[in-house]
Amino acid sequence: MEPTRVRVGIDGLDDILGGGLTAHRLYLIEGMPGSGKTTLGFQFLLEGARTGEPVLYVSLSETEEEIRAVASSHGWSLEGVLIRELIPTEEALSPASQNTMFHPSEVELGETTQKILTDVERIRPARVVFDSLSELRLLAGSPLRYRRQILALKRFFAGRKCTVLLLDDLTSAQHDLQVQSIAHGALLLQHALPKYGLQRRQLSVTKFRGSDFRGGFHDYAIRRGGLEVYPRLIAAEHRHDSSRERLGSGLAELDQLLGGGLERGTSTLISGAPGAGKSTISALFAASAAERGEHAAMFIFDESVGTLTSRMQGFGIDLGKHLDSGRLEITPVDPAELSPGEFVHRIRTTVVRNPTSVVVIDSLNGYLSAMPDEGFLLVQLHELLSFLGHMSIASLLVSAQRGLIGNMTSTVDASYLADAIILLRYYEAAGAVHQAISVVKKRGGEHERTIRDLVMEKGELRVGEPLRNFRGVLTGVPENLRT
Repeated sequence: MEPTRVRVGIDGLDDILGGGLTAHRLYLIEGMPGSGKTTLGFQFLLEGARTGEPVLYVSLSETEEEIRAVASSHGWSLEGVLIRELIPTEEALSPASQNTMFHPSEVELGETTQKILTDVERIRPARVVFDSLSELRLLAGSPLRYRRQILALKRFFAGRKCTVLLLDDLTSAQHDLQVQSIAHGALLLQHALPKYGLQRRQLSVTKFRGSDFRGGFHDYAIRRGGLEVYPRLIAAEHRHDSSRERLGSGLAELDQLLGGGLERGTSTLISGAPGAGKSTISALFAASAAERGEHAAMFIFDESVGTLTSRMQGFGIDLGKHLDSGRLEITPVDPAELSPGEFVHRIRTTVVRNPTSVVVIDSLNGYLSAMPDEGFLLVQLHELLSFLGHMSIASLLVSAQRGLIGNMTSTVDASYLADAIILLRYYEAAGAVHQAISVVKKRGGEHERTIRDLVMEKGELRVGEPLRNFRGVLTGVPENLRT
C-alpha cells in the first residue's frame, strides 16, 4: 500500500519527491541563512491551509511582526496559519530575571518545549514548521541533550498524525548529523555567488526513507511568491515514438543540400564565423515551420527580439506575423540572470505547453556563459537534445567560431552530439569576401557534399551553385582551378 503523500506546495519540489512528502513524518530542511528555508516552510504551511488543514509555525528567532513583513513581501495572506512566537522578551534582559542556580538549558529548554506541546495539543495541527533548530541546539547545551530532545519531539508528533519540518540554518561551529539520522528525510539548500551575475541556488534531497526521488542537484530561484524549483531533466522519463518527417526551410537549394530538409527528432549544429548567416538560417527553419501552421520556439542569447525580427524582415523572413499568430515564440535569455536549470525548464515548459516542431538555441556561446564549466554543459546539453528528440522536435543549435578566415575554432565542441552539422565560412575570391555553406555531417540520411555559395545582400538570401571551380574554400583563401 502506497503511503499517504502531502504536497509541499512547490510544483518542482513535489515532482522531485515523487508527489510530495510522506505524511505524518519529521523532515529536516538545511541551508545557510538566505537560502530560502523559511520561504519553503511557509509555502508548505500555506498549501495545508489552502486545503483546510490546521497548521502551526513556531518561531524561535523572529518576531511575528518580522514574519508578517516577509509574508507581505511575497504577497501572501497568512490567514489560516497560526504563528507561535517563542523568543525572549525585553524582561529577559533585567537582572531580576537572570537565573543563577540552574543552567539555562535546564529551565529555558523545558519551558520552550512545554509551550510548543501545549499549542499542539490545543490546535491539533496537521503541519508544523520549527524555525530554527539552532535555537533549540543552544538551549539544549549538549549534543546528548539535544538529540534526546529531537527524539522526544519526533515521538510526540508521530502519535498525532502531524507532518513536521525542522529548519536548520547550519550556523553551529560543527555540522553535526544528529537530526539527519533521526529525520525521515532531509533536504539541503545551497547558494553560491559567481564572479558576475545572479547568485546560483541548488537543492538536493540527501535522504528520503522508503521512497524513490530524483537525485542530484536541482536549480531553484526565490521569486516574489516563493521558491521556484527546476527539476533536473532526465530524458529517459520522456520517451515517445519519434517521427522522422522531414522539415523544409522554404529555400529549395538549402533543402537540397540537406538531402530534403531536417528530420524531426534530430539535432543540427549550425557553426561558423560571426555574421556568416547562422542566425538567419536557424530563423528560416523556425519561420518555415510557423508558415506550415506548426509551432516553433527560439531562445536567443545574443540579440533582442526587436533586432532579430527587423533584421530578418530585411531578408524577407516575416517573424513578426508569426509572433502575432502565436505560432512562433521568441524568448530572450540573459545568461547572467538565468541558471542553466531554469533555462532547460523554460524549454521543457514551452514544448510541453505547445506541441512544437522546431526549437532554436542561439547561441551555445551564450549558453556556455550561463554554465562556465564546459564538461557539465555538454552533459546537460545531451539530456536536453535527447529530450527534444523524444518529443519529435528538430533542434537547431547555433555556435559562433573564433576568428573570421583561416584556422577556426569553436568555444564549445558539441559536434559529436549533433545529428547534422551545417558549416558556414567566409572566403576570399576576386578581391571580395564571399560566404560558403556546406553540410559536413548528417546521420541516417544522404546529403549533398558540395560547398555552395551563400548570398546575403540586397534583401536576398540565396544558396547558389556548388563552388566546383575552387579548391581550399574552407581555408578561407581558395585556389581558382581555372587559372
